[in-house]
Amino acid sequence: MKRDRARPQPPDERTALYERLRWQRQTVRKKTEGLAEDLAHRAFLPSPLMTAAGLVSHLRWVEHAWFEVDLLGLPDRGPWTDEDPDAEMRVDGVPLARLLDEYDEQCARSVEIADGMALDGLEAAPPPGREPCSLRWVLLHLIEETARHNGHLDLIRELADGVTGE
Repeated sequence: MKRDRARPQPPDERTALYERLRWQRQTVRKKTEGLAEDLAHRAFLPSPLMTAAGLVSHLRWVEHAWFEVDLLGLPDRGPWTDEDPDAEMRVDGVPLARLLDEYDEQCARSVEIADGMALDGLEAAPPPGREPCSLRWVLLHLIEETARHNGHLDLIRELADGVTGE
């Protein structure tokens, strides 16, 4: 395995976490770049929910849930309901470009929120049934979740049109 030695080392933990999450977020856009609209909404895996468009929407709402709801204690605006807990992944008819723009906007909001918090701080009481978590934990979780879904996007993209990449 070749190591990327050109990447500079971050000066501190916050910068390291931000940089790794930023890279994963940018990878979402890179994995979907140039994907035909019909292919973005087609399920290539056994689950009908696993579409490129659905994953982008899911990642947008995951950002909202962790940063706005769990860290700030704001109301949950997510589309999910008890009857349809996966509603954020049902985006037929919503253009991929719009979903990507909404994801970018939500990520920018997440950065604004994170900038005003200490890594260890517990800023707000969590929603009922949720444990309190620190900004550090949320950043690590979002790195993990976004990376996992980038793997899904890799598979979907290759099955959709044969495009592969880093």
